[in-house]
Amino acid sequence: MDLPLRSDQILPDDADAFLIGRVWSHEEGGPCPVLISGGRVINLIPVAPTVSALLESTLPDRTELSGLPDLGPLDAFLLPDDDERCLGSLLAPCDLQAIKAAGVTFAASLLERVVEERAGGDPARAEELRAELSATIAGDFASIKPGSAEADTLRTRLKAEGLWSQYLEVGFGEYAEIFTKAQPMSAVGCGAEIGILSASDWNNPEPEVALVVTSRGDIVGATLANDVNLRDMEGRSALLLGKAKDNNASCAIGPFIRLFDGDFGLADVGRAEISLEVVGKDGFHLEGASDMSKISRRPEDLVSQAIGKHHQYPDGLLVLLGTMFAPVEDRRAPGQGFTHEAGDCVKISTRSLGTLINWTTASETTAPWTFGTGALMTNLAKRGVL
Repeated sequence: MDLPLRSDQILPDDADAFLIGRVWSHEEGGPCPVLISGGRVINLIPVAPTVSALLESTLPDRTELSGLPDLGPLDAFLLPDDDERCLGSLLAPCDLQAIKAAGVTFAASLLERVVEERAGGDPARAEELRAELSATIAGDFASIKPGSAEADTLRTRLKAEGLWSQYLEVGFGEYAEIFTKAQPMSAVGCGAEIGILSASDWNNPEPEVALVVTSRGDIVGATLANDVNLRDMEGRSALLLGKAKDNNASCAIGPFIRLFDGDFGLADVGRAEISLEVVGKDGFHLEGASDMSKISRRPEDLVSQAIGKHHQYPDGLLVLLGTMFAPVEDRRAPGQGFTHEAGDCVKISTRSLGTLINWTTASETTAPWTFGTGALMTNLAKRGVL
């Protein structure tokens, strides 16, 4: 897919979707929370300085928001900076919120986590191990409810057979895997490059839905995310999870947050099918899908394991719900499985949330992350917003 993107490529099918986002506005000289309405970008700075503050407050009626200053057409925020028509750029639709993720939440991807672990991060061993483990344990996964008596029975059997794994523990056990995917303000938005460590030879995109949660624990909306994953790093040791997950530009979120209303809610998230497409400069083409109805834990249960009396998030949080899709198609050589190459176009989409589009590059060479929380506060103060 060639740049620039167009708004019709990224918007959800529902023209009435209540969409909140963030843009960097050349006119404003910094980031703005915005409403996307009728293909226009409406400045919400008069209501709240950040998306976090916006969601923590009681939102005005959508018609009232539509009467705020118009920053221009959405298409003008998808143009390259050197285009004189460019009005800014699209950012990740979250700002001060913590970015958390749940792992091993689908039976299909659970097998792949065990494969990574037993392969020790070596993709050459994955195919043989996948066949071996599929024949032994894969059939037990899909129908097991985590934390149930049936799960405990399966745990006992697998331990006796020497097949127990840390991934089976979080897949079947009482507690989900909840980890910090990225720091607040570090996620990239639609149209940006996503980063992969140059040292990684086995990695993949993870197309996911992210729930948007307030500091009170209320789930108020959803968006799409790419939980970029380095399979070789995590496979070497679970203690390398930070190296596998949190690198420069390794988390993409967007294009927008769709707020829950009478037309869209948590039940719709549970029925969504998330599609993935990877198109490489080498002619490689991969497609897949992740069916949210097959998630092993209820999304609201995953949120409750992230926030509650045991842990608070004063600025709110996003919770990435995990994926059932782990590509295994050979790319570089037979038996080596899938890995990204520089310049891959990655599209993650669902009809209700739109399409998140990014291009891969090395984390070491993509634009460094320099605009953090301190820079945001300084920028807002300089603009007279705070």
